[in-house]
Amino acid sequence: MIRYDIICEREHQFDGWFASSDGFDDQVAGNLVQCPVCGSHNVQKALMTPGVPAKANRSSEPVGALHAPLDPRARAMAEMIRKLRSHVEENADYVGDKFAESARRIHYGEEEQRGIYGEATIDEAKQLHDEGVEVLPLPRLPEDGN
Repeated sequence: MIRYDIICEREHQFDGWFASSDGFDDQVAGNLVQCPVCGSHNVQKALMTPGVPAKANRSSEPVGALHAPLDPRARAMAEMIRKLRSHVEENADYVGDKFAESARRIHYGEEEQRGIYGEATIDEAKQLHDEGVEVLPLPRLPEDGN
């Protein structure tokens, strides 16, 4: 399988997985590749950063990458998520990986009512939901290493 960054005529960028380079070409020729944002079939491969494995004697520091401009709606959504994140961080207590335990204690009245945030596994979040504990995941942003 090979993954390509794809861009449509309206500069919406998305990715797709194909069996081979010829598979991509065949699907584009058959109008089988469609932009998920605008529905356009006029698509092409976008410029991609090559996936070169790091050598053992090289630094593991992250390197900047080139990408096509984000759709304005995606950019606005990311900015709203940043504002939400900032609001949570300014108005709630960070409890780290003790989130599920702390949320239960607050829910059952064993700790004072307050806003908290931290980390929980998917299973922990499902268990909290099943118990009636109100929790919401904080969306991740590109700078979080998505």
